[in-house]
Amino acid sequence: MSNKEQTAGISFKRWPIVMALMIGAFVAILNQTLMNVALPKMMADLNVTTTTIQWLTTGFMLVNGVLIPVSAYLMERFTTRALFISAMSLFALGTVVCGIGSSFAMVLVGRLIQAAGAGILMPMMVVVFLTIFPIEKRGQAMGTMGIAMNFAPAFGPTLSGWVIQHQSWHTLFWIILPFALLSIILGIIFMKNVTEVSRSKLDKLSVILSTIGFGGVLYGFSEAGSKGWGSSVVVTTLAVGVVALVLFMIRQLRSEHPMLEFRVFKYDMFALTTVINVVVTMALYAAMILLPIYLQNIRGFTPLQAGLLLMPGALLMGIMSPITGMIFDKIGARLLAVVGLGITIVTTWEFSHLTDSTSYVHLLLMYTARMFGMSLLMMPIQTAGLNQLPAKLNAHGTAMSNTLRTIAGALGTALLVSVMTTRTKSQAAALIIAAGINPKDPANAQQLAHITKEATINGIDYAFVIATGITAVAFILSFFIRKVRIDRGEKGAEEIAVKPARA
Repeated sequence: MSNKEQTAGISFKRWPIVMALMIGAFVAILNQTLMNVALPKMMADLNVTTTTIQWLTTGFMLVNGVLIPVSAYLMERFTTRALFISAMSLFALGTVVCGIGSSFAMVLVGRLIQAAGAGILMPMMVVVFLTIFPIEKRGQAMGTMGIAMNFAPAFGPTLSGWVIQHQSWHTLFWIILPFALLSIILGIIFMKNVTEVSRSKLDKLSVILSTIGFGGVLYGFSEAGSKGWGSSVVVTTLAVGVVALVLFMIRQLRSEHPMLEFRVFKYDMFALTTVINVVVTMALYAAMILLPIYLQNIRGFTPLQAGLLLMPGALLMGIMSPITGMIFDKIGARLLAVVGLGITIVTTWEFSHLTDSTSYVHLLLMYTARMFGMSLLMMPIQTAGLNQLPAKLNAHGTAMSNTLRTIAGALGTALLVSVMTTRTKSQAAALIIAAGINPKDPANAQQLAHITKEATINGIDYAFVIATGITAVAFILSFFIRKVRIDRGEKGAEEIAVKPARA
């Protein structure tokens, strides 16, 4: 069913629906960015180790990874309105549990409930936007959606840093709750059923295989950063996850009504843009993970100062989202992707030259420029790929894209942290040998601390070199993006006789 046919005869105003969805997305993403800065304080208050406290983020990511493939089925089985209200209600319930949580176990349960709501909400928002906006306005619509997705990271770290310095970490969840409740109220009043409902059956074996597969892979990559790639736990969970994913894929390809539709990859532009998005997501985590480590652990900046440094870039990304969307509607994704990735390569390479005296202003300008580059490519690339799919595959395409990006985020984090750690250890060993000191001698403690600091900076720099290489792969692939449009029938998108934008 085409977009035009799907929305024909349905009387609704788009922007109240958009507002409800954007507030929901904003609060879900804000929830994540607030948590990252708060973990050290929560670790002390809840009396748990670093490995244990990380489950508040790893567990959230695992539930998201498991639920995203199921989201396509849920959007076919339930009405838009019922699914949105249910997702936000779950998120709000989880927020309350976290807010009153006095033990790690209780806070973890709350986080998992939050993740169940967010895992349904995010892919559903993309499908609704693709459904209610005509093809010629999709770039602007997706750019508008990017406002919520990019402004949350702008305020999250700074807000969290201020709250943690002056209030209990419980306050973070009470700040989030009113926004979640507002989104539910707007959903009850304005949300309309804009997608077609069918009585499809849930393939339980596919759910089990996807849960084991995506959960195993995500857990393996998450643990690799701390336990190492040779750890028996990491190797075992990755092996089990990969086998389960292979069986899951075979089952989906043989099924007439798959839970996750792998046949979307027969559309070449969707396949290409998905690969680019996966690669870009991996590179994106370089600055998100490594820069805070450098700022706080090496340079001694407070969480608030680190958050303030990240704010201008995230704000610029949010401001640029609707502008980029309008440009995309006129010229397509190719030129935007090439320019954006070019800027990202240069700025990522610049971060591979960090020292113990790199100025705060230089860091701020480079990070802001990097986010500007990212603002030109993330949403246009995803929209360009989804535009090629017929309307009946929107939910499946969104689920596939978001699933692979979730995995890419975990993979990118584990890879870059592992690269940094390995490089730091080898560099520290080399510097100790070159200095001819005994690391066990207390008299060498000050010199050893200096060597550790230099080795860590070298490890971070080397990780940014790897991130630059990853970005270069996406840059090369971006030249092959073509402009497509949707066939108003059910056959999907076809290439139009328009010369691609020159890079």
